[in-house]
Amino acid sequence: MDNTIKTKVIGVDINIKHTTLAVVDLRGTILAKDVLLTGDHPNINNFVEALSDRIVTLAEAGGGYEDIRSVGISAPSANFLTGCLENATNLPWHGIIPLAAMVRDRIGLAVALGNDAHITALGERAFGLAHGMDNFIVISLGHGGVGSSFFSNGRPHLGALGFAGEVGHACVVDDGRLCSCGRKGCLEEYVSVRGILLTAKELLAATDTPSLMRDVPELTLESIGACYEQGDALAAEVWQRSGEMLGIVLANYATLIDPEAIILTGELTKAYQWMMESIRESFDTHVFGNIRNKTKLVTSVINDDERDVLGASVLAWKVKEYSLFL
Repeated sequence: MDNTIKTKVIGVDINIKHTTLAVVDLRGTILAKDVLLTGDHPNINNFVEALSDRIVTLAEAGGGYEDIRSVGISAPSANFLTGCLENATNLPWHGIIPLAAMVRDRIGLAVALGNDAHITALGERAFGLAHGMDNFIVISLGHGGVGSSFFSNGRPHLGALGFAGEVGHACVVDDGRLCSCGRKGCLEEYVSVRGILLTAKELLAATDTPSLMRDVPELTLESIGACYEQGDALAAEVWQRSGEMLGIVLANYATLIDPEAIILTGELTKAYQWMMESIRESFDTHVFGNIRNKTKLVTSVINDDERDVLGASVLAWKVKEYSLFL
C-alpha cells in the first residue's frame, strides 16, 4: 500500500459557457490550467469523456498523475450529498446525472461534486474575504442565474436534501416573469444578467422618454452602465430597481441567518458599482434593526476566473481518498 501523502488536487468549474480545470497545491497555488467549451458537448457521456481526458493530461502537465489526490467539481444544480447534477436548467444535460461517479470511474480517483454557490463559499472562506469567518453568506450573480450558500457556525449549511440557499428561486413577484425552472417571479429573473437586461427593455418599451440606451448597438450591462455614467435617467432606473429588489432579498436573508458578512460574487461584479448604492439603501431599510449597520456587505476580491476552481480544490481535499492505482 502506498503511504505517500499526495500534495495536489484538481479543481473543476463547470458553467454555461466553459469548463475550467486546474491543478492546485496545498497552498492554493494554481500549477496548471485548461479550459474546454461546455456547449461543445451536448451529450453528457461525450462531455465526461472529454473532461476526463483533460484531467489526465493536465495532471501530467502539473507534475504527474501520481501526485493527484482527488478531484473537486463545481456545477450549477449539483448536489454534494448525492454527487449528482439534479435537473439543471442552465446546462445542456437534464435529469439526474451521477456526474461524480461517472468521472471517478473514468479517471480512477476520488471525485466530489458540489453546487457552484457552495463551491464559491468554500473558495471565499479559504482564500477570500470570508477567511476566518464562521457565519457568512455568499451570493453569486451571473448569466445563468442567482446562487447562494451560507456557513453557520463554521460549517456550510446544505439542508436535508442538499438544496439549501437556492435564493435565486425565491419568489419575489407574485405571478411575475417566467423562470427557467418553470415557476414565475423568481429572483434570478430580475437580478441575473438576463433579468437586468429584461428590466431595461421593459422600461424602454413602457415609455418614449429619450434615453441613450435606445442608441447603443447592443444592450449589455456594460452599455447600460456607460449610459448611467453619462447621466441617463432610464439607465439609472434600471440599476435602482435591480438593486432595490436584491437589497430586500439580502435583508430578509440576513434577518434569518444573522451573518458576519454578505459577500457578492459572480459575473456581475462589475455591475455592482452601478447598483451598490441602491442595494445598500434597500438592505438598510428592510433588515432587522438589531443587525443593521453590523452586517458587512462587500464585493469579492478573488479573481472570477480562479475563485470556483480554487473552491472546487477545497472540496477535493474533503472527499475520502480513493484510487484504482493503489
